[in-house]
Amino acid sequence: MSHSQDTSAPKRKRPESNPLTQSLVDADRAVLKVIKSKEDMGIWTRDIKRDTNLPENLVNKSLRSLLAKKLIKEVVNIQNKGRKHYMAAEFEPSKEVTGGSWYVEGSLDKEFISVLKDFCFRFIRSRKVATTEQVHHFFKKSGAIKVECTVQQISEILRCMVLDNEILEVKSTGLGEYHSIPIGTSCYRCATGAGIGQGPKIGAMASMPCGVCPRINQCTPNGIISPSTCAYFTKWLDFDY
Repeated sequence: MSHSQDTSAPKRKRPESNPLTQSLVDADRAVLKVIKSKEDMGIWTRDIKRDTNLPENLVNKSLRSLLAKKLIKEVVNIQNKGRKHYMAAEFEPSKEVTGGSWYVEGSLDKEFISVLKDFCFRFIRSRKVATTEQVHHFFKKSGAIKVECTVQQISEILRCMVLDNEILEVKSTGLGEYHSIPIGTSCYRCATGAGIGQGPKIGAMASMPCGVCPRINQCTPNGIISPSTCAYFTKWLDFDY
């Protein structure tokens, strides 16, 4: 028989190498197969019963057996904490299941978030204005917090602080305190009179007009559109908070 004929022949399923799975009864295999099919999302007990078409008592017995053999594990789903979810042992829960880096064992890590917010606020206040990347760079360089933190995580913290009125998101004008940041780049500055958990003293023009200007990308120091000729920017500079 030629090599090409061999490859076209039906392939036999390889025997399972794990001795624990070899010793499983049919019900256990069916339950494990369904759980594995959900990969890093896990599956609720009732859905296991539906997908396997097995009686509840048999599903529960199989779950206990699979847990004892460490072939599956129970995970906390932040969307449905009251429901038992199971996942195959070789998978790690997805962000949708755990809530991401801001959750620990299904609970929001408020202390860690508070520490990060305070760190970001102090850095922005010392710099007057800063980008997400600048905050992240200083975070890594300082070593003040012995926890790895990504740019995305810092971005989420800053966005949360904006929503809490603790800092303002603006666009760089390239002038003054913005001189080191390219024009039009999103950055953050402290709101006047703001502190962590306090929010700013809001006025009619509490944030820079540049942040909502549709021509910001065309704005240059010596161009037709520039901060020096902008009536809104001049008014903002003179505004009494």
